Amino acid sequence: MQTTSPQEATDMQATDQRRKKSALEQAGGTKGVVFSALPALVFVVANNAGGLKLGVLAALFVALAIAVQRLTRRESIQPALGGVLGVAIAAGISWYTGSAKDFFLIGIWANLSGAVAFGLSVVLRWPLAGLIWNSTTGKGTVWRADKRSRLSYDIATLVLAAIFGARFAVQQYLYQADEVGSLGFAKIVMGYPLLAVGFLVVAWAARASDKRLKAVGLLPAKRT
Repeated sequence: MQTTSPQEATDMQATDQRRKKSALEQAGGTKGVVFSALPALVFVVANNAGGLKLGVLAALFVALAIAVQRLTRRESIQPALGGVLGVAIAAGISWYTGSAKDFFLIGIWANLSGAVAFGLSVVLRWPLAGLIWNSTTGKGTVWRADKRSRLSYDIATLVLAAIFGARFAVQQYLYQADEVGSLGFAKIVMGYPLLAVGFLVVAWAARASDKRLKAVGLLPAKRT
């Protein structure tokens, strides 16, 4: 039986810790998750207080302030830059149409696209949850050779499709009803909290798949 030295074990543990942090780091850390909700919240409050122009300017200011704050603290600014771009596009559409509810239009249709893409991937037998997870962890597509592993990722993918679909259904209803304040609330509540639920399901599917693949010899057993 192949063994690992104490130093190798320490290095492997450090690598595992970095991988565990990567998902949260990609979102900008806990602070980044909170910051991501601020532009929409500020837009709704400022729009109610002073109209569309103030709402758009306030949302852009907050998004830029977050990016600058991360830059000065030498933190990852990729999430913040993505947020600035997203807010700028949403604000531009809202400004052009003259309707505050259009600030949320891109997000609404992005949710529909996500629901369709994830649902269709299951029909095509390439569930996106499995494809994305195993691509990022370097395990390739070996999981597709096992029906039970594929089923686990099918379930996770359908959960994500349901999350995107629920977001679209609720926010589209509020959009049609011209409920700008409720749209902002729904965007925040149905954002990262629901995505966290989806991530937990994907993690369950990955663990179940890895256990199954090791049992049938498609993945090497864990070294001791």
